[in-house]
Amino acid sequence: MGNEAKGFEFRKFATPRIIGSIAIAIIVLWALILIFGSSDVPSSKQTAGGHAVTAGHGEEDEAPVDNNATASHETGTQPATQAADHGESAGETAAVHHAADSPKPQAHQAAASHDTAPTDRTQTHPQTTAAAKTHETTADSHAAADTAADSHGAAAGHPALAHTATHKPQPKGVAFVEASIKPLQYELEERWWGWRPNDIINITDNVNNFQMGVLEVTRRTTVALAERISRTGTTDSFDENLEQAMNWFMVKATSYWFPSAESKYREGLEELEAYLEKLKAGKATFYTRTDNLIPLLSSFEDLLGSCDENLVKRFNEDGSPVSFFAADDYFFYTQGVASAMGTVLEAVHHDFLLTLESRHGTELLHHAIISCQQAAEIDPWIILDNDLSSIFSNHRANIAAPISHARFYLGQLIKTLST
Repeated sequence: MGNEAKGFEFRKFATPRIIGSIAIAIIVLWALILIFGSSDVPSSKQTAGGHAVTAGHGEEDEAPVDNNATASHETGTQPATQAADHGESAGETAAVHHAADSPKPQAHQAAASHDTAPTDRTQTHPQTTAAAKTHETTADSHAAADTAADSHGAAAGHPALAHTATHKPQPKGVAFVEASIKPLQYELEERWWGWRPNDIINITDNVNNFQMGVLEVTRRTTVALAERISRTGTTDSFDENLEQAMNWFMVKATSYWFPSAESKYREGLEELEAYLEKLKAGKATFYTRTDNLIPLLSSFEDLLGSCDENLVKRFNEDGSPVSFFAADDYFFYTQGVASAMGTVLEAVHHDFLLTLESRHGTELLHHAIISCQQAAEIDPWIILDNDLSSIFSNHRANIAAPISHARFYLGQLIKTLST
Protein backbone atom coordinates (compact mmCIF):
# COMPACT_ATOMS: atom_id res chain seq x y z
CA MET A 1 0.00 0.00 0.00
CA GLY A 2 2.90 2.33 0.69
CA ASN A 3 4.38 1.87 -2.80
CA GLU A 4 1.04 2.40 -4.48
CA ALA A 5 0.50 5.57 -2.50
CA LYS A 6 3.94 6.87 -3.50
CA GLY A 7 3.30 6.02 -7.20
CA PHE A 8 0.01 7.87 -7.11
CA GLU A 9 1.60 10.90 -5.54
CA PHE A 10 4.40 10.92 -8.22
CA ARG A 11 1.90 10.71 -11.10
CA LYS A 12 -0.12 13.48 -9.52
CA PHE A 13 3.01 15.65 -9.32
CA ALA A 14 4.57 14.88 -12.75
CA THR A 15 1.51 14.74 -15.06
CA PRO A 16 0.59 18.49 -15.12
CA ARG A 17 4.25 19.48 -15.54
CA ILE A 18 4.75 17.17 -18.52
CA ILE A 19 1.58 18.45 -20.16
CA GLY A 20 2.64 22.06 -19.52
CA SER A 21 6.11 21.45 -21.00
CA ILE A 22 4.57 19.92 -24.13
CA ALA A 23 2.21 22.89 -24.49
CA ILE A 24 5.07 25.38 -24.10
CA ALA A 25 7.15 23.50 -26.68
CA ILE A 26 4.23 23.58 -29.16
CA ILE A 27 3.74 27.35 -28.61
CA VAL A 28 7.46 28.03 -29.10
CA LEU A 29 7.54 25.96 -32.32
CA TRP A 30 4.43 27.74 -33.61
CA ALA A 31 5.98 31.17 -32.88
CA LEU A 32 9.21 30.21 -34.66
CA ILE A 33 7.23 29.07 -37.71
CA LEU A 34 5.40 32.39 -37.81
CA ILE A 35 8.61 34.42 -37.44
CA PHE A 36 10.76 32.59 -39.97
CA GLY A 37 7.85 31.95 -42.31
CA SER A 38 6.85 35.66 -42.53
CA SER A 39 10.41 36.81 -43.45
CA ASP A 40 9.97 35.34 -46.96
CA VAL A 41 6.67 37.08 -47.64
CA PRO A 42 7.98 40.52 -48.83
CA SER A 43 10.37 39.00 -51.34
CA SER A 44 7.70 36.68 -52.73
CA LYS A 45 5.17 39.51 -52.92
CA GLN A 46 7.73 41.76 -54.54
CA THR A 47 8.49 39.12 -57.18
CA ALA A 48 4.83 38.48 -57.79
CA GLY A 49 4.15 42.23 -58.14
CA GLY A 50 6.87 42.64 -60.73
CA HIS A 51 9.26 44.88 -58.72
CA ALA A 52 12.42 42.75 -58.86
CA VAL A 53 15.66 44.70 -59.35
CA THR A 54 17.49 44.05 -62.63
CA ALA A 55 21.22 43.64 -63.05
CA GLY A 56 21.63 46.95 -64.88
CA HIS A 57 19.85 49.07 -62.21
CA GLY A 58 20.32 49.98 -58.57
CA GLU A 59 17.73 49.66 -55.86
CA GLU A 60 16.24 53.01 -56.91
CA ASP A 61 15.57 51.93 -60.53
CA GLU A 62 12.72 49.47 -60.08
CA ALA A 63 10.40 49.01 -63.05
CA PRO A 64 6.70 48.94 -62.11
CA VAL A 65 4.60 46.48 -64.07
CA ASP A 66 0.90 46.92 -64.72
CA ASN A 67 -1.75 44.21 -64.35
CA ASN A 68 -1.38 42.93 -67.93
CA ALA A 69 2.38 42.45 -67.55
CA THR A 70 1.80 40.64 -64.24
CA ALA A 71 -0.67 38.31 -65.91
CA SER A 72 1.84 37.42 -68.65
CA HIS A 73 4.43 36.67 -65.95
CA GLU A 74 2.06 34.31 -64.17
CA THR A 75 1.40 32.39 -67.42
CA GLY A 76 5.13 31.98 -68.05
CA THR A 77 5.32 34.04 -71.26
CA GLN A 78 8.31 36.20 -70.21
CA PRO A 79 10.14 37.25 -67.02
CA ALA A 80 8.25 40.08 -65.33
CA THR A 81 11.25 42.38 -64.87
CA GLN A 82 12.43 42.18 -68.47
CA ALA A 83 8.94 42.64 -69.86
CA ALA A 84 8.33 45.71 -67.74
CA ASP A 85 11.72 47.26 -68.54
CA HIS A 86 11.29 46.73 -72.26
CA GLY A 87 7.75 48.08 -72.24
CA GLU A 88 8.88 51.22 -70.42
CA SER A 89 11.89 51.77 -72.73
CA ALA A 90 10.04 51.24 -76.00
CA GLY A 91 6.96 53.19 -74.92
CA GLU A 92 8.94 56.18 -73.60
CA THR A 93 11.05 56.33 -76.77
CA ALA A 94 7.94 56.45 -78.95
CA ALA A 95 6.32 59.09 -76.74
CA VAL A 96 9.41 61.33 -76.67
CA HIS A 97 9.98 61.24 -80.45
CA HIS A 98 6.34 62.03 -81.00
CA ALA A 99 6.47 64.91 -78.46
CA ALA A 100 9.53 66.48 -80.13
CA ASP A 101 7.61 67.03 -83.38
CA SER A 102 4.26 68.06 -81.92
CA PRO A 103 2.78 70.41 -79.26
CA LYS A 104 2.63 69.31 -75.63
CA PRO A 105 -0.98 67.96 -75.57
CA GLN A 106 -0.16 65.39 -78.31
CA ALA A 107 2.81 64.21 -76.31
CA HIS A 108 0.50 63.50 -73.37
CA GLN A 109 -1.80 61.51 -75.69
CA ALA A 110 1.12 59.37 -76.86
CA ALA A 111 2.07 58.69 -73.24
CA ALA A 112 -1.52 57.68 -72.49
CA SER A 113 -1.59 55.23 -75.43
CA HIS A 114 1.66 53.75 -74.15
CA ASP A 115 0.06 53.03 -70.78
CA THR A 116 -2.92 51.23 -72.34
CA ALA A 117 -1.06 48.54 -74.34
CA PRO A 118 2.02 47.19 -72.54
CA THR A 119 1.08 43.50 -73.03
CA ASP A 120 1.40 43.49 -76.82
CA ARG A 121 4.89 44.93 -76.66
CA THR A 122 6.04 42.37 -74.11
CA GLN A 123 4.85 39.54 -76.33
CA THR A 124 6.30 40.76 -79.63
CA HIS A 125 9.68 42.24 -78.51
CA PRO A 126 11.76 40.03 -76.16
CA GLN A 127 14.12 41.92 -73.81
CA THR A 128 17.84 41.22 -73.83
CA THR A 129 20.38 41.63 -71.08
CA ALA A 130 22.34 44.29 -73.02
CA ALA A 131 19.22 46.41 -73.44
CA ALA A 132 18.53 46.15 -69.73
CA LYS A 133 22.05 47.42 -68.97
CA THR A 134 21.65 50.45 -71.23
CA HIS A 135 18.21 51.36 -69.91
CA GLU A 136 19.62 53.91 -67.46
CA THR A 137 21.34 55.87 -70.27
CA THR A 138 18.16 55.75 -72.32
CA ALA A 139 16.14 57.12 -69.37
CA ASP A 140 18.53 60.08 -69.05
CA SER A 141 18.14 60.90 -72.73
CA HIS A 142 14.37 60.63 -72.32
CA ALA A 143 14.47 63.20 -69.48
CA ALA A 144 16.48 65.60 -71.63
CA ALA A 145 14.06 65.13 -74.52
CA ASP A 146 11.11 65.78 -72.20
CA THR A 147 12.73 69.03 -71.06
CA ALA A 148 13.23 70.11 -74.65
CA ALA A 149 9.64 69.20 -75.45
CA ASP A 150 8.41 71.25 -72.50
CA SER A 151 10.32 74.34 -73.65
CA HIS A 152 9.15 73.77 -77.21
CA GLY A 153 5.57 73.52 -76.07
CA ALA A 154 5.88 76.68 -73.96
CA ALA A 155 7.30 78.62 -76.90
CA ALA A 156 4.91 77.28 -79.54
CA GLY A 157 1.69 76.80 -77.62
CA HIS A 158 2.05 79.63 -75.06
CA PRO A 159 3.50 82.77 -76.67
CA ALA A 160 2.32 84.91 -73.75
CA LEU A 161 4.57 83.00 -71.34
CA ALA A 162 7.59 83.49 -73.58
CA HIS A 163 6.80 87.21 -73.74
CA THR A 164 6.59 87.67 -69.97
CA ALA A 165 9.96 85.95 -69.47
CA THR A 166 11.70 88.83 -71.26
CA HIS A 167 13.04 91.41 -68.77
CA LYS A 168 13.09 95.00 -69.95
CA PRO A 169 15.74 97.09 -68.19
CA GLN A 170 14.61 100.36 -66.67
CA PRO A 171 15.68 103.58 -68.42
CA LYS A 172 18.75 105.47 -67.33
CA GLY A 173 18.06 107.95 -64.57
CA VAL A 174 15.25 106.10 -62.81
CA ALA A 175 17.48 104.96 -59.95
CA PHE A 176 18.98 108.45 -59.64
CA VAL A 177 15.61 110.24 -59.40
CA GLU A 178 14.26 107.66 -56.95
CA ALA A 179 17.33 108.16 -54.76
CA SER A 180 16.82 111.94 -54.93
CA ILE A 181 13.26 111.52 -53.65
CA LYS A 182 13.79 108.89 -50.97
CA PRO A 183 15.71 110.72 -48.15
CA LEU A 184 13.48 113.80 -47.92
CA GLN A 185 10.32 111.74 -48.42
CA TYR A 186 11.27 109.65 -45.42
CA GLU A 187 11.72 112.75 -43.26
CA LEU A 188 8.35 114.16 -44.32
CA GLU A 189 6.17 111.07 -44.36
CA GLU A 190 7.77 108.29 -42.32
CA ARG A 191 9.67 110.08 -39.57
CA TRP A 192 7.69 110.30 -36.34
CA TRP A 193 6.40 113.85 -35.86
CA GLY A 194 7.32 114.64 -39.49
CA TRP A 195 9.21 117.81 -40.43
CA ARG A 196 10.49 119.52 -37.29
CA PRO A 197 12.67 122.58 -38.05
CA ASN A 198 9.58 124.81 -38.31
CA ASP A 199 7.86 123.56 -35.15
CA ILE A 200 6.73 126.28 -32.77
CA ILE A 201 7.79 124.22 -29.76
CA ASN A 202 11.26 123.03 -30.68
CA ILE A 203 12.55 120.35 -28.31
CA THR A 204 14.29 117.90 -30.68
CA ASP A 205 17.20 119.81 -32.14
CA ASN A 206 19.14 116.65 -33.10
CA VAL A 207 16.51 115.46 -35.58
CA ASN A 208 16.00 119.03 -36.75
CA ASN A 209 19.63 119.42 -37.76
CA PHE A 210 19.67 115.96 -39.33
CA GLN A 211 16.70 116.96 -41.51
CA MET A 212 18.43 120.19 -42.49
CA GLY A 213 21.38 118.16 -43.78
CA VAL A 214 19.07 115.89 -45.80
CA LEU A 215 17.33 118.94 -47.28
CA GLU A 216 20.61 120.50 -48.39
CA VAL A 217 21.64 117.36 -50.29
CA THR A 218 18.19 117.19 -51.92
CA ARG A 219 18.45 120.82 -53.01
CA ARG A 220 21.87 120.41 -54.61
CA THR A 221 20.87 117.16 -56.31
CA THR A 222 17.72 118.71 -57.78
CA VAL A 223 19.62 121.77 -59.04
CA ALA A 224 22.20 119.56 -60.78
CA LEU A 225 19.42 117.44 -62.25
CA ALA A 226 17.47 120.42 -63.55
CA GLU A 227 20.39 122.48 -64.83
CA ARG A 228 22.79 119.81 -66.08
CA ILE A 229 21.84 116.15 -66.08
CA SER A 230 18.46 116.55 -67.82
CA ARG A 231 19.81 118.89 -70.51
CA THR A 232 22.13 118.39 -73.48
CA GLY A 233 23.80 121.77 -73.05
CA THR A 234 23.31 125.40 -72.09
CA THR A 235 20.92 126.01 -74.99
CA ASP A 236 18.48 123.23 -74.05
CA SER A 237 15.26 124.19 -72.24
CA PHE A 238 14.59 123.31 -68.60
CA ASP A 239 12.20 120.52 -67.75
CA GLU A 240 9.14 122.18 -66.22
CA ASN A 241 8.73 119.65 -63.42
CA LEU A 242 12.37 119.87 -62.39
CA GLU A 243 12.29 123.65 -62.48
CA GLN A 244 9.27 123.71 -60.17
CA ALA A 245 10.83 121.15 -57.84
CA MET A 246 14.01 123.21 -57.64
CA ASN A 247 11.97 126.27 -56.65
CA TRP A 248 9.88 124.48 -54.00
CA PHE A 249 12.92 123.02 -52.26
CA MET A 250 14.37 126.52 -51.84
CA VAL A 251 11.61 127.48 -49.37
CA LYS A 252 13.04 128.25 -45.96
CA ALA A 253 13.11 125.15 -43.76
CA THR A 254 11.78 127.03 -40.71
CA SER A 255 8.83 128.56 -42.55
CA TYR A 256 5.72 127.68 -40.56
CA TRP A 257 2.99 129.34 -42.61
CA PHE A 258 2.53 131.16 -45.93
CA PRO A 259 4.11 129.01 -47.21
CA SER A 260 4.45 125.94 -45.04
CA ALA A 261 7.78 124.20 -45.53
CA GLU A 262 6.21 120.73 -45.44
CA SER A 263 3.62 121.50 -48.09
CA LYS A 264 6.14 122.99 -50.52
CA TYR A 265 8.60 120.17 -50.04
CA ARG A 266 5.83 117.66 -50.77
CA GLU A 267 4.98 119.58 -53.92
CA GLY A 268 8.64 119.44 -54.89
CA LEU A 269 8.68 115.68 -54.44
CA GLU A 270 5.53 115.39 -56.54
CA GLU A 271 7.28 117.31 -59.34
CA LEU A 272 10.21 114.91 -59.15
CA GLU A 273 7.82 111.95 -59.34
CA ALA A 274 6.15 113.50 -62.40
CA TYR A 275 9.56 113.77 -64.06
CA LEU A 276 10.25 110.16 -63.05
CA GLU A 277 7.08 108.94 -64.76
CA LYS A 278 8.01 110.83 -67.93
CA LEU A 279 11.46 109.27 -67.78
CA LYS A 280 9.98 105.77 -67.56
CA ALA A 281 7.69 106.53 -70.50
CA GLY A 282 10.56 107.84 -72.63
CA LYS A 283 9.22 111.39 -72.63
CA ALA A 284 12.06 112.96 -70.62
CA THR A 285 15.84 113.04 -71.01
CA PHE A 286 18.69 112.00 -68.73
CA TYR A 287 22.30 112.36 -69.88
CA THR A 288 25.16 110.45 -68.27
CA ARG A 289 28.07 112.43 -69.71
CA THR A 290 30.99 113.43 -67.52
CA ASP A 291 30.32 117.16 -67.97
CA ASN A 292 26.85 116.60 -66.50
CA LEU A 293 28.10 114.59 -63.52
CA ILE A 294 31.07 116.76 -62.51
CA PRO A 295 28.94 119.76 -61.34
CA LEU A 296 26.98 117.50 -58.99
CA LEU A 297 30.15 115.99 -57.52
CA SER A 298 31.70 119.45 -57.14
CA SER A 299 28.62 120.65 -55.27
CA PHE A 300 28.84 117.63 -52.95
CA GLU A 301 32.54 118.25 -52.40
CA ASP A 302 31.85 121.83 -51.35
CA LEU A 303 29.13 120.72 -48.94
CA LEU A 304 31.41 118.12 -47.35
CA GLY A 305 34.14 120.74 -47.04
CA SER A 306 31.80 123.01 -45.08
CA CYS A 307 30.82 120.11 -42.80
CA ASP A 308 34.46 119.16 -42.29
CA GLU A 309 35.36 122.68 -41.22
CA ASN A 310 32.52 122.81 -38.67
CA LEU A 311 33.62 119.47 -37.24
CA VAL A 312 37.25 120.36 -36.63
CA LYS A 313 37.18 124.03 -35.72
CA ARG A 314 37.69 124.98 -32.08
CA PHE A 315 36.67 128.64 -32.23
CA ASN A 316 33.92 130.54 -34.00
CA GLU A 317 34.57 133.47 -36.33
CA ASP A 318 34.11 135.93 -33.48
CA GLY A 319 36.79 134.15 -31.43
CA SER A 320 34.44 132.44 -28.99
CA PRO A 321 34.95 128.72 -28.43
CA VAL A 322 32.52 126.29 -30.02
CA SER A 323 29.91 125.48 -27.41
CA PHE A 324 28.61 122.03 -26.50
CA PHE A 325 25.25 122.77 -28.13
CA ALA A 326 26.86 123.99 -31.37
CA ALA A 327 29.01 120.84 -31.51
CA ASP A 328 25.84 118.78 -31.17
CA ASP A 329 24.21 120.66 -34.05
CA TYR A 330 27.24 120.31 -36.32
CA PHE A 331 27.37 116.58 -35.68
CA PHE A 332 23.76 115.80 -36.63
CA TYR A 333 23.69 118.18 -39.59
CA THR A 334 26.75 116.41 -40.98
CA GLN A 335 25.18 113.02 -40.36
CA GLY A 336 22.07 114.04 -42.31
CA VAL A 337 24.30 115.17 -45.18
CA ALA A 338 26.25 111.89 -45.15
CA SER A 339 23.11 109.76 -45.03
CA ALA A 340 21.38 111.44 -47.99
CA MET A 341 24.59 111.83 -50.01
CA GLY A 342 25.44 108.14 -49.67
CA THR A 343 22.01 107.24 -51.08
CA VAL A 344 22.44 109.57 -54.08
CA LEU A 345 26.01 108.40 -54.77
CA GLU A 346 24.84 104.79 -54.88
CA ALA A 347 22.38 105.80 -57.61
CA VAL A 348 25.19 107.62 -59.42
CA HIS A 349 27.14 104.36 -59.40
CA HIS A 350 24.12 102.60 -60.93
CA ASP A 351 23.18 105.06 -63.69
CA PHE A 352 26.62 106.46 -64.54
CA LEU A 353 28.44 103.13 -64.39
CA LEU A 354 29.59 103.10 -68.03
CA THR A 355 30.87 106.66 -67.73
CA LEU A 356 32.74 105.85 -64.52
CA GLU A 357 34.26 102.66 -65.90
CA SER A 358 35.47 104.40 -69.05
CA ARG A 359 37.46 106.83 -66.85
CA HIS A 360 38.43 104.28 -64.16
CA GLY A 361 36.51 106.15 -61.50
CA THR A 362 34.37 103.33 -60.09
CA GLU A 363 36.71 102.51 -57.22
CA LEU A 364 37.00 106.16 -56.16
CA LEU A 365 33.21 106.50 -56.04
CA HIS A 366 32.97 103.27 -54.07
CA HIS A 367 35.34 104.65 -51.40
CA ALA A 368 33.32 107.86 -51.18
CA ILE A 369 30.10 105.86 -50.66
CA ILE A 370 31.69 103.73 -47.93
CA SER A 371 32.94 106.85 -46.13
CA CYS A 372 29.47 108.43 -46.18
CA GLN A 373 27.94 105.24 -44.82
CA GLN A 374 30.49 105.09 -42.00
CA ALA A 375 29.66 108.66 -40.99
CA ALA A 376 25.92 107.93 -41.07
CA GLU A 377 26.30 104.82 -38.87
CA ILE A 378 27.90 106.62 -35.89
CA ASP A 379 25.21 106.58 -33.20
CA PRO A 380 26.36 107.81 -29.75
CA TRP A 381 23.97 108.23 -26.85
CA ILE A 382 25.25 111.72 -26.18
CA ILE A 383 27.55 113.94 -28.23
CA LEU A 384 30.82 114.60 -26.40
CA ASP A 385 33.26 117.29 -27.47
CA ASN A 386 36.23 116.67 -25.19
CA ASP A 387 39.84 117.48 -25.80
CA LEU A 388 41.55 115.22 -28.31
CA SER A 389 43.93 113.99 -25.60
CA SER A 390 41.14 113.20 -23.17
CA ILE A 391 40.08 109.70 -22.20
CA PHE A 392 36.55 110.71 -23.23
CA SER A 393 35.41 110.80 -26.81
CA ASN A 394 35.28 113.73 -29.20
CA HIS A 395 32.41 112.80 -31.51
CA ARG A 396 32.96 115.74 -33.81
CA ALA A 397 36.44 114.45 -34.53
CA ASN A 398 35.14 110.90 -34.91
CA ILE A 399 32.70 111.81 -37.66
CA ALA A 400 35.14 114.26 -39.24
CA ALA A 401 37.45 111.41 -40.33
CA PRO A 402 35.04 109.63 -42.73
CA ILE A 403 33.69 112.99 -43.96
CA SER A 404 37.24 114.07 -44.83
CA HIS A 405 37.79 110.77 -46.65
CA ALA A 406 34.57 111.17 -48.65
CA ARG A 407 35.57 114.70 -49.67
CA PHE A 408 39.02 113.53 -50.72
CA TYR A 409 37.71 110.69 -52.90
CA LEU A 410 35.13 112.93 -54.56
CA GLY A 411 37.89 115.41 -55.36
CA GLN A 412 40.00 112.65 -56.90
CA LEU A 413 36.98 111.42 -58.86
CA ILE A 414 36.37 114.91 -60.25
CA LYS A 415 39.98 115.09 -61.43
CA THR A 416 39.73 111.64 -63.00
CA LEU A 417 36.54 112.50 -64.89
CA SER A 418 37.97 115.84 -66.02
CA THR A 419 40.97 114.34 -67.78
